[in-house]
Amino acid sequence: MSELPLITSEEQWESWLEESRKQPLLLLKHSTQCPISAEAFEAFRTFASTSQAKSVRIGVVTVIEHRPVSNAIAERLQVKHESPQALLIKDGKAVWHASHWNVTQESLAQAVAAHT
Repeated sequence: MSELPLITSEEQWESWLEESRKQPLLLLKHSTQCPISAEAFEAFRTFASTSQAKSVRIGVVTVIEHRPVSNAIAERLQVKHESPQALLIKDGKAVWHASHWNVTQESLAQAVAAHT
């Protein structure tokens, strides 16, 4: 997982949220202990390697290891926490989100195409 940037603190999250005003943020909330999340992570990682992904900033939050960050995201964006969960954040707001089996390379590509 080291090739994808991790958000590990609430301060870092706030900074990335502010930066979403300049470049949209595609974020994955990932559980390192869930097989469904492992599949979503692979789809996210595959999407992150595409040329289309260059139009967004990519980040991952591991929800077990960084629970306060995960909770801060849910609270700040007013999007109920799920895991796995992908969120597209633009101008400080969630403009799209999906969870569980709906986090696919295709759904990520469609969301980015629709909002960038």
